[in-house]
Amino acid sequence: MLRSDTPACALEDQLAEIVQEVTLRGEAAERRRLDEIEVARQKRVRWEAAMEEARVQYAEAYRVRHFEAQEAAWRHATRLTEYVSAVRTRVEAMPPGQTRTEAEAWIDWAATRVERLDPLNTPPRLPDIPEPRADDLRPFLGHWSPYGP
Repeated sequence: MLRSDTPACALEDQLAEIVQEVTLRGEAAERRRLDEIEVARQKRVRWEAAMEEARVQYAEAYRVRHFEAQEAAWRHATRLTEYVSAVRTRVEAMPPGQTRTEAEAWIDWAATRVERLDPLNTPPRLPDIPEPRADDLRPFLGHWSPYGP
């Protein structure tokens, strides 16, 4: 409310009321500002918790993919081992000579290759989890953005 001199009330007489009104409005604005800061702080805390949980879920999903890849590699190596074994059986029935010697060389190469492919030939261990990029975390964040609250 704008104050001014009037015949009924001098501006000087209204000054205390004006100062009180300005003070109250200033205090209300400061409370709103502090409330907004607190709301933003709480939102950031929730976002940071969501990011931490997303990192945990990302790591678990990475381990699962690694585990499944090891199983697929094992199945592949098992099939190749069976194939090399079948070839070996066939080659052993061949008469000695150049063709058999070349086939045995191939069998040696293939058996070595299969041995390197088989994940069971090394002790299992948890994979090193790479540092996730923002987009790597997106599937685990729900409504949150990986870039900030």
